[in-house]
Amino acid sequence: MDVISADNDLSLKASVKQLKGDIYKKISLFRDILLNETAFIESALDDPEHISLDGYSEKLSEKIDPIIEELGKMEESATDGQIIKEGILTVITGKPNAGKSSFLNMLLGKEKAIVTDIAGTTRDALEQHVRIGDISLNLVDTAGIRTAKDEVEKIGVEISKNYIDDADLILYVVDSSSKLDENDQHIINLIRNKNVIILYNKSDLEPLISENEVLSEFSDEENIDIIKISAKEHIGLDGFEDMVKRFVFKNNVFSNNEILITNLRHKEKIHEALESLKHVKRSLDDGMPEDFLTIDMMSAYSSLGNIIGEEISEDLVNEIFAKFCMGK
Repeated sequence: MDVISADNDLSLKASVKQLKGDIYKKISLFRDILLNETAFIESALDDPEHISLDGYSEKLSEKIDPIIEELGKMEESATDGQIIKEGILTVITGKPNAGKSSFLNMLLGKEKAIVTDIAGTTRDALEQHVRIGDISLNLVDTAGIRTAKDEVEKIGVEISKNYIDDADLILYVVDSSSKLDENDQHIINLIRNKNVIILYNKSDLEPLISENEVLSEFSDEENIDIIKISAKEHIGLDGFEDMVKRFVFKNNVFSNNEILITNLRHKEKIHEALESLKHVKRSLDDGMPEDFLTIDMMSAYSSLGNIIGEEISEDLVNEIFAKFCMGK
């Protein structure tokens, strides 16, 4: 069950909302509309003398369009829902002694990584699961990238590069108290065209390079943001949390009232229903006979029923059709 496997607040909220009925209510509403419109079409085809379909195409489009739009939003949310549920692979990188391990400790609120003034202390990748607000980060503190001094450090640097290749988000720690050097340039080349938050660290010291100078190393088209922090003094954590939220939610696309799909089976069924309703739209545009519409509408009805655990019941369908026709 999704609630049991949820490992952060937002995932838990999304799962509970689905189980408590947000998705159930919306899907049920869509199914009611589709079933009633199908019943109307079938009734009109059976009794054309008393039930007219003149001008019906426009009326049906007005009812189908909002459903297509809402299902499209649900399908798009599935990717974000899975990211929230499973966590973001987030890699901390930077040259040795830039403050990577200090920043990790600031996030964790404890001394998990060894912090010294000796460059090259981190020889392997240190993995931690942390929460930034409502969001899970699968955080990796990697070896500082530089020309390795020995074989062990060389292996650590290669591991760092592999993590950077696979990362969803890069946290590039820059030592603001020193100029960018060849090691920084190497890192910058490795992280180009990736999602990058630059941590302008050691802001408690006199800077030797400005934030704008760091940003000038990247093009305007690259997805780069920068924030001033001091890992040593624990300055800038709140601003960092806000920046991560903007990354995950694509500049606040989702709100607390938005339905996030975190179940992949739900996503598949939403996609099936969406495709069926798009077929309905194409049939309307092409002036196809009304019985073609009902086939795709009932297909969408069935797919949506699978999401909320309701199959097509022949007795139920017959009852609704009977009531509809009697009402005419």
